[in-house]
Amino acid sequence: MEDGHGATASGSEVSPTLLEERLHTPVAGRYEVIVAGGGASGLVAAVAAARAGARTLLVEQQGCLGGTATASYVAQYIGFFNHDVQAVWGLPLELTRRIVQAGGSEGFARYILAEASASPIEIRNFPFNPEVVKWVADDWAAETGVEVLLRSSVVGPVMRERRVEGLVVEDIGGRRAYLAPVVVDATGDAAVAAKAGVEMQADLEGGRGMRQPHSLVFRLSNVDVARFRAIPRERKRAIALEGVRRGELYWESLSFMSTPGGTDAICLMSRIRGLDPLDPVQASEAERAGRRQVRGIVEFLRREVPGFEKALIAGIAARVGVRESRRIRGQYVLTQEDILGQVAFEDSVALGSGPMDIHDPGGTGIQLFMPPAPFEIPMRCLVPRDVEGLLVTGRSISATQEANGGARHMATAMALGQAAGAMAALAARGANSTRSIPAGAVQALLRREGAAYKVGDAVTRSAAAPATA
Repeated sequence: MEDGHGATASGSEVSPTLLEERLHTPVAGRYEVIVAGGGASGLVAAVAAARAGARTLLVEQQGCLGGTATASYVAQYIGFFNHDVQAVWGLPLELTRRIVQAGGSEGFARYILAEASASPIEIRNFPFNPEVVKWVADDWAAETGVEVLLRSSVVGPVMRERRVEGLVVEDIGGRRAYLAPVVVDATGDAAVAAKAGVEMQADLEGGRGMRQPHSLVFRLSNVDVARFRAIPRERKRAIALEGVRRGELYWESLSFMSTPGGTDAICLMSRIRGLDPLDPVQASEAERAGRRQVRGIVEFLRREVPGFEKALIAGIAARVGVRESRRIRGQYVLTQEDILGQVAFEDSVALGSGPMDIHDPGGTGIQLFMPPAPFEIPMRCLVPRDVEGLLVTGRSISATQEANGGARHMATAMALGQAAGAMAALAARGANSTRSIPAGAVQALLRREGAAYKVGDAVTRSAAAPATA
């Protein structure tokens, strides 16, 4: 019996509820490191592994690299800075410089985050044109020697007992397997880890908790950005609250980014609540609900907000942005107390900056504040406790919901990606267990590539030579 992809299922039996099949999947390649997911964290993880000498394959479901930054149109990197201390250096900073050189950004800027909310804060962000980031990411991966498979969906891990030994992938060419001694799960949903049987944090499972809402970002052209920026904050908040009261806005936000030139608005104004991103029916409804919201928001902006009178819809993101789905339970669980208490870890491999950012799962508000300083993230948060050959990076690392609110920003995800790539290369090339990689060796590799992983180092470097893209 053909499965439609060239694989066969011998002796298959079909019942009303179950199809049993035995598949014969060809092995299409062997690598030292495979990274599943080409978003902010996965892209940097693949580059880091390749820079460390590992033959690396990067598998991405979308047609471009960059993840939330490109496919979901979240057109700013947050988390490079905590106040004036730069926490994230190394490969992520290199990427920002490439984006500036390509004309996709004017560099780091001061920005009032969630200006129309009850608790806005000033941050330093890195706004960019998502379309430019797409080709910058392509070039960076190619120059580093990373092999990339786009439009390729991860079916699951290749397993031998409790060890991951590769990935099964489906794409336009069919179903095939790629083998490697180390796989990095950068899917954002811990998709590989879940199918490998890794234990997950229980706070979001089985209805015991509420996930933060999704957002569908859209882009408007022909916007008078300067006119809008000149509106006093109190007036912006009044407009947002009135829009919420009338059911035309979905949270207390008039937040948007502009690309170089300043005539467009990439808007993060939707809020899609109560839908599970891990359920295919609900995930599909989230996309439709997002587009319904966007249509109404655009009408509201044109009618009520100075600067948007002549705005034209120029694009809607290819996919909804998801803030929470799964998080693994790793060798260590990062907590909000660790972040606010400035806990130092001997095996720290990345720095987070904040802000602490929790969107109200059932309402229109947001909890938003900056930690007092950058915070350390230990290597153990990337390592499953009970599965070999697998590392996890990005927003699925081992953290509580509150800690995840401060550690899921894209700059932090990229710092974690650099750590994951270094860990993967060391494990694959040195035949080390992924559950006992020497932290000192990882830190040495990170230093070689310019990363900062201790708070004191970030403070010293920021005082000596503040980085600008």
